[in-house]
Amino acid sequence: MEKVLIFGHKNPDTDTICSAIAYADLKTKLGANVEAIRLGEVNGETAYALQHFQVEAPRLVENVADEAKEVILVDHNERQQSANDIEKVRVIEVIDHHRIANFETSGPIYYRAEPVGCTATILNKMYKENGIVIDKQIAGLMLSAIISDSLLFKSPTCTAQDVAAARELAEIAGVDADAYGLEMLKAGADLSDKTIAQLISLDAKEFQMGNAKVEIAQVNAVDVNDVLSRQVELEAALNTIIEDKGLDLFLLVVTDILNNDSVGLALGASAHIVEKAYNVTLSDNKAVLKGVVSRKSQIVPVLTDTFNAQ
Repeated sequence: MEKVLIFGHKNPDTDTICSAIAYADLKTKLGANVEAIRLGEVNGETAYALQHFQVEAPRLVENVADEAKEVILVDHNERQQSANDIEKVRVIEVIDHHRIANFETSGPIYYRAEPVGCTATILNKMYKENGIVIDKQIAGLMLSAIISDSLLFKSPTCTAQDVAAARELAEIAGVDADAYGLEMLKAGADLSDKTIAQLISLDAKEFQMGNAKVEIAQVNAVDVNDVLSRQVELEAALNTIIEDKGLDLFLLVVTDILNNDSVGLALGASAHIVEKAYNVTLSDNKAVLKGVVSRKSQIVPVLTDTFNAQ
C-alpha cells in the first residue's frame, strides 16, 4: 500500500496544519498508510498550539509528486492554493469548508464539504461516524483549529456545530476553551519579529474572481498599527507581488482580534472594487471594514460578486 499524503493549503494556518494531523490520525487508525505534511512555514499561532499539546509539526514538502501518487486535501480545494505540482498527482479525497472553485478530477473522489466554520468540525463528526475515540493531543489540536478559524467563536462563519465541537474537544483536551483560545490568538497576533515578507505571506490566498486575479492576505493583530505603521514598506512589497503575478488586486486585511473590525489595504488596478464592494472610500489606499473578520464569508464572496457585476 503506497503512502498517501494529506495536506492543506499554502501559507498554512492552524486549521490547515491541525486538520492534516487529525485526519492522518483518523485514517491511520482506520488502516490507511498516510502522512500529514505541510506546504509552508508554521505561523506563531499554530506553533503555540503544537507546543502546548506537544505535537511535532508535519514535515515540509515542496513537490508532492516526488513522494506520492495520491493525495488528500484538507481545508482547501482551489488548485492555485495547493501544491505547485498538484496536477501531477491524483486527488482521492477532499475535506473542506470553503467554496469550490478551479477544481476537477479525472476520476471518482470522496468529497466532503460542509458550511461550517472549520475543517476540524467536520473531522470531529467523522471520528464519531467511524467509532474512533479522539486522543487528548489530537482533540487539543482540533480545538485550536476551531478557535483559530472562528476567532474564538466571534466570526460570522462560526456555527452552533463549531461551538459544540469545540466544547467537546476542550473537555477531552483538558483545557478551558476560552482561556486557552485567547492565549493562542495573542500568540498568533505577536508580530514584533515578523518581516514585511512574512506579514504579507503568513495567511495569503489567491483567487480567481470573474476575469480578475486577486490575492487576499489576512493578518490578526491586537493593535492594527503594529502592521500599518510599516505601510510604505508593505506597499512596496505588495506592488512587486502584483507585478510579478499579474494581479488585478492585492488586499491586505489587518484584523483587530479584540474589536472585531479590520482595516483593508488595497492595491492594484482594481483597488476601486473594494470601495464599491463595501461602500467605503480608500484614503491613502486604506479603509476601515467595520465588523469584517472573515475572509471566507465577508470578503471573498463580496468581492467575487462585485467583480462579476462589472
